[in-house]
Amino acid sequence: MFLKLNLLCLASLILPLVCPSTEWPRSTSTPTPSPWPEQFHALLYMNLSSSQTLQITHLWYDWRKGRNVNIIQKQLGELQYDVEWNNGTSFYYTLGAQGACEIMYFEVGIPRPDFLDGADYLGTTVTDGFLCNVWEKVDFIWYYEDVLTGRPVRWDFYDGISTHVITFEVGAVLQDSLTQAPSYCFSQEREKLLNADRAFKEGGHRYFLV
Repeated sequence: MFLKLNLLCLASLILPLVCPSTEWPRSTSTPTPSPWPEQFHALLYMNLSSSQTLQITHLWYDWRKGRNVNIIQKQLGELQYDVEWNNGTSFYYTLGAQGACEIMYFEVGIPRPDFLDGADYLGTTVTDGFLCNVWEKVDFIWYYEDVLTGRPVRWDFYDGISTHVITFEVGAVLQDSLTQAPSYCFSQEREKLLNADRAFKEGGHRYFLV
């Protein structure tokens, strides 16, 4: 009995090689991008070609708590914090004796996990050493996802910002205490109410990712 099973397994491996018509049918459906996990941490290498600058960003995405936190280290520059909330409020600040803060208000919240719904599939390509499925949405974002794992590898924006994913930790959550904006963000001198046009120009990426 054991020998018979082994022979059957061997035949199942050899038969497709000598008779291709016996291969399992392949899926002809168009791939769809994997939704983002509701909570994750990603280490990102970003090339902002429009301003010819580089930065390393720790992205802490937390859909459950309605926040998206970017901790940004610009090349030879200050450490900056960008804390975005689902009510449309964003805090941009630095810490320390010379800490500064700006509050911006948007008409939309943070990106939904399925923000790529409706994107056009472009096929496969190799980027950063990974074979990826590629999608494009409204001529605004080009998104590269690892074919084998479904993890994001890279995404590019229309304005030349290219983001490369170095690490991707599903389920990682930033401590609540690290998302609290400093007190000087709430002083009358520092708080700025910006209209939608300026908000779009300075941080409009989120308008297309909801």
